[in-house]
Amino acid sequence: MAKSVERIIAETFQDMAVGLETGSFGKRPKIALTGMGSEHGEENAMAAAVDAAKSGVDVYYIGTLEHEGVTTIKVADDEEGHKKMEEMLNNKEVDGAVTMHFPFPIGVSTVGRAITPAKGREMFVANTTGTSSTDRIEGMIKNTIYGIITAKACGIADPTVGILNVDGSRQTEMALKQLKEGGYDITFAESARADGGAVMRGNDVLQGSPDIMVCDSLTGNILIKMLSSFTTGGSFESSGYGYGPGIGEGYDKLVMIVSRASGAPLIAGAIKYAAQLVRGKVFDVAKDEFAKAKKAGLDEILAARKAAANKTTAVEEEVVAPPSEPTTSQIAGIDVLDLEDAVKALWKAGIYADSGMGCTGPVVLMSDANYDKAHEILKEAGYVE
Repeated sequence: MAKSVERIIAETFQDMAVGLETGSFGKRPKIALTGMGSEHGEENAMAAAVDAAKSGVDVYYIGTLEHEGVTTIKVADDEEGHKKMEEMLNNKEVDGAVTMHFPFPIGVSTVGRAITPAKGREMFVANTTGTSSTDRIEGMIKNTIYGIITAKACGIADPTVGILNVDGSRQTEMALKQLKEGGYDITFAESARADGGAVMRGNDVLQGSPDIMVCDSLTGNILIKMLSSFTTGGSFESSGYGYGPGIGEGYDKLVMIVSRASGAPLIAGAIKYAAQLVRGKVFDVAKDEFAKAKKAGLDEILAARKAAANKTTAVEEEVVAPPSEPTTSQIAGIDVLDLEDAVKALWKAGIYADSGMGCTGPVVLMSDANYDKAHEILKEAGYVE
């Protein structure tokens, strides 16, 4: 009993000391890190775990290495590590996880966070992996809300929003202005260029003009890679916080993405980013923001956008999904714009399939037993080579 009391007292004083040092009091967030699969070796990932643990985070390292101050969960390989990570998340053994790849469902994508080189300013990049929608503009509208959710959970009460000057930026801006007119609170950033406006240029990326830079996830993926490794030539992502958490309506699993090229400083940043989101109750913020956006007419704006996109498209044959079954195999290499059609092609053939998005691109998911047949169907239809 005495030892138990002593341990409690010691842990209490330790938490107080960390709180005074970091400004974060209360329960320490528990964050898992999968350490195998990095291009820089496990030692790189463990160095990140040790660094993050000093900032008031209980880090659970999933791999083969051990270090004082970090709890190691021993696994044999990367595949076993990912299964263990998901098990720990599902069982609520940890509050979140940092990993190098994860197949988010369509509708969920990650909000990256970088340190911009011109002024050393932090900027959220919405979004960087995953796909919010198979429609580019609808995806960018959703990415805006995902970015606002994440920024608010990180303590920015009124984040500014800029839209990167890519295809669909003007349509996205019009839709967001409609949402603002409906009552959703959006503060648009001003470009640092002389002509201003909420549509951002490359200069604004370097300067971090907005708190949130909205773009499609493929463009965002390039931005986060370049911003995180601009001093190293690309082989070692040395600064920032990585590709961020998967955010989507109804999604409540905190999974943070880093890259196989991510260095220890960035991975440590990702763990701290995860801890900040835990403390900021990101999924409570998400629930609140989605409710506000819907009240302001989000669903109607997206429906109008979809109707406009489909007005010249012929009416498609309605296909009903077969009875659902576990989808443990996946086929990659499908263009994101063809993803839903590919799923329906398998449904039409009596194969249950679902869509997903991994870090390398879109995937179609099906059972192990149907993999070969599904691959042949998609090959004959021209969806895969």
